[in-house]
Amino acid sequence: MFDLFSMAWDSFFVFALSLIVVLSILVFIHEWGHYIIAKACGVKVTTFSIGFGKELFGFTDKSGTRWKISLLPLGGYVQMFGDADPASAKEDESVKQMSEAEKKVAFAHKKLWQKAAVVFAGPAINFIFAIVLLFGLYSFVGQPVTPPVASAVIEGSAADEFGIQPYDRITRINNVSVQRFEDIQREIMIALDNPVRITLEREGEEVVINGVAPRKETFEDRFGFQQSRGMLGILGPRSAIVLEQITQIDGAVVDSVADVQEALISKMGQRVTVTIHSGDAQKTFIVSPRAEHNEALLSGDAQADKEVKAKLWLYGKDTMQVFQTHDPVSAFVASLNETGSIVMNTFEALGQIVTGSRSAQELGGLVRIGAIAGDAAQAGIIALITFTALLSINLGLINLFPIPVLDGGHLLFYAIEAVKGSPLSEAAQDMAYKAGFAFIIGLMVFVNINDIVQIVL
Repeated sequence: MFDLFSMAWDSFFVFALSLIVVLSILVFIHEWGHYIIAKACGVKVTTFSIGFGKELFGFTDKSGTRWKISLLPLGGYVQMFGDADPASAKEDESVKQMSEAEKKVAFAHKKLWQKAAVVFAGPAINFIFAIVLLFGLYSFVGQPVTPPVASAVIEGSAADEFGIQPYDRITRINNVSVQRFEDIQREIMIALDNPVRITLEREGEEVVINGVAPRKETFEDRFGFQQSRGMLGILGPRSAIVLEQITQIDGAVVDSVADVQEALISKMGQRVTVTIHSGDAQKTFIVSPRAEHNEALLSGDAQADKEVKAKLWLYGKDTMQVFQTHDPVSAFVASLNETGSIVMNTFEALGQIVTGSRSAQELGGLVRIGAIAGDAAQAGIIALITFTALLSINLGLINLFPIPVLDGGHLLFYAIEAVKGSPLSEAAQDMAYKAGFAFIIGLMVFVNINDIVQIVL
């Protein structure tokens, strides 16, 4: 019992610490974006806080900015000279009585484009930070790359229904170019059950298949969080089938591994259906095994690697996921493309929630983010850096939504002021900020209660 409690506490500590560290870094980056552009525009910054509430410790620099760490490490703010609150939702009453020297460093007295630049800098630097992280990964570690080839097709799946065959190489989904198997997974997962156009290469010829409708399935991770995904029904090149799990070949029952080996050896290079049992699940795959990928199985060599010999390799045992390193230019392009794909997929997923094709229960709060951060930390530094980049993109994107109290809300007001020639009335702005604040609080309560309910139930 004590060991179980200790393990649970260790897991909670890892998740909580990972969440706090990752969020604190991203909040610092976000607020530093506001800070550095504010300073460039001649604005005096009175406070730079990581966290909210009571100050734990801090210092005041030569320019008069108070840098501090506060009690609740789940956000932060930069407060400008002349603002009555950290969100810059209200101007201090003293703004009207400022001296000329004070007006020169007050945010409220800056030109409209300068105020917009200061506000936009926070989300912008989150995107820049993500691009820098991905650029570093792709340059020094590499980008995960798996050939975009179907090594097997699940019988009865969308891929089977629309005629996709083993060894087809997918080159495009709708208007998106496919370079890696990971691109296929991302595009199909976000498509849910919406039809897509798939372009592929088969034996040197281009084949276009229109109206391929993935099968929408709901999965539950080990924490109990649910997520809907589109499933095409193909296996990637890294896949292999364990021989002892095979129960039928072309519909004929096989009773032993020896029978499996004999049957497969006789069907090398042919189109074959293989049925496997794994736990309570049964699936049938359409495969086309090739001799050059299964030399150990064909040789019958007792000294062959048992791990290799005990599997039917579908595309080649050496065709594993590799990390392709990039030169600086291609690394930059790849990081831009990845950031753009994440942004577009996020918009698409949010649109699916609005239209009802994806459940709002898939929105995650701090509990879910902490769980994912903890998993990433346990998986290693590469996974944690990748997750940090993903979260930075989402933080920048969310802050650009035109909701009062968020940066996007401020930018919306500045756009209205630019068109109108004068700012909205104080009463209208106050009402908008109150509504925006209520919406954000309500959303935070919903997503976090939703996380807890999914874990408990």
